[in-house]
Amino acid sequence: MKFVDSARIHVKAGDGGNGCMSFRREKYVPKGGPDGGDGGRGGHVGMIASAQLSTLLDFRYRKNYEAGRGAHGQGSKKNGRNGKDVIIQVPCGTVVRNAETGEVIADMTVDGEEIVIAEGGRGGWGNPHFTTSTIQAPRRADPGGKGEELDIELELKLIADVGLVGFPNAGKSTLISAVSAARPKIADYPFTTLVPNLGIVRYREYDSFVMADIPGIIEGAAEGRGLGLQFLRHIQRTKVLAVLIAVDSGDIAAEYAMLLEEMERFDPELLGKPRIVVMTKMDAAPQDFRPPRFEDDVEVLSISSVTGDGLTALKDALWKRIRPRGGEEPLRDI
Repeated sequence: MKFVDSARIHVKAGDGGNGCMSFRREKYVPKGGPDGGDGGRGGHVGMIASAQLSTLLDFRYRKNYEAGRGAHGQGSKKNGRNGKDVIIQVPCGTVVRNAETGEVIADMTVDGEEIVIAEGGRGGWGNPHFTTSTIQAPRRADPGGKGEELDIELELKLIADVGLVGFPNAGKSTLISAVSAARPKIADYPFTTLVPNLGIVRYREYDSFVMADIPGIIEGAAEGRGLGLQFLRHIQRTKVLAVLIAVDSGDIAAEYAMLLEEMERFDPELLGKPRIVVMTKMDAAPQDFRPPRFEDDVEVLSISSVTGDGLTALKDALWKRIRPRGGEEPLRDI
């Protein structure tokens, strides 16, 4: 399935039905009163978040959504039926914005969460509503109201506990495939990962957490170089960041500093999240390699996704930050 994380659509709620001007006309009732029915309400356009969806792909093929119009009122006080509502399903994590003003209408993060984004027009009143003490046979009925109409921007931000951040070829895809059932494309060249991948990581016997792998960051990602600007948004919701740096990096300290700089330029709040530095590809490290220490005293762990060394310790460290009050004893590598 193709991954699409942004879309623009047009929505139109239904117009209300017109009220009816009618008078009772029956045998032996020569001067019946007003009996015009009310028009039906126009259909609403709503949205519902669904955990069964993971992409906005459908909105590439359908961009217009229109609810049904309310039926007109009829004589004998028959009210018109309400217009049919339209409910649009979006993935959990979808941000809904007014395309014209940029205002956030909703942030759909909970499965089953539902909102109305365009209200249908009210139904017009029939002529009985305009009867007064001096006007017993009103010749007036209201037209139906117009339904709301607007352009909507949809932006999907993945919901995950852990976000993997690093240069291309830092080992992010290899890690997520080693600790979860996710099977991203893995190859020894940059930008193998072209879309975000989610993996469910099993922790101990009954617990689990979600890990997100995004395409590699390069210098200038915050300004749109590479794939950074397009996908950095997918780590905004994560609880913990795992910054991956390969042991064969030419300058580990400089690489770490640049990754932090790009994240800060994109969203300064990213640096406020708990993070761990993960030295990857330890199976290819020199015998005398020692994990570095950084000025911000961030915890540094060393792993090999190929041999499995350090993966349990990494899961322990991530879980401790995801559930800081877990209070469980760490597992041992096998």
